[in-house]
Amino acid sequence: MTPLGARMRALREERGVSLKQMAAALNVSSAYLSALEHGRRGKPTGFLLHRIITYFNVIWDEAEELQRLAELSDPKITIDTAGLAPEATELTNRLAAAIGKLDADDLIALRTELQRRASKPRT
Repeated sequence: MTPLGARMRALREERGVSLKQMAAALNVSSAYLSALEHGRRGKPTGFLLHRIITYFNVIWDEAEELQRLAELSDPKITIDTAGLAPEATELTNRLAAAIGKLDADDLIALRTELQRRASKPRT
């Protein structure tokens, strides 16, 4: 499941809306919407994302959060390490090999550490 898919499912459940009802309202198939929620489809187009935001009638902060989650929800990301340090290529390959073996706590810890280190000013 992608970050956007998890949030969409939570919004549907909070509002008591079935996948089929939401799909009909958005004029997409329930199979597509299910695949979007489960990460078997890439992030939605900007147009569809806007329709999802409108469907849930969310406030601006939450609409921005859905847009941010959509940007982080490509389940088939490609990382080009050409021209970077050898450690970048090694890290990318190790992560690709191990990601399916990591539990949620491991993934959260790695994400948190990456965010912390990436936000530090470079000296």
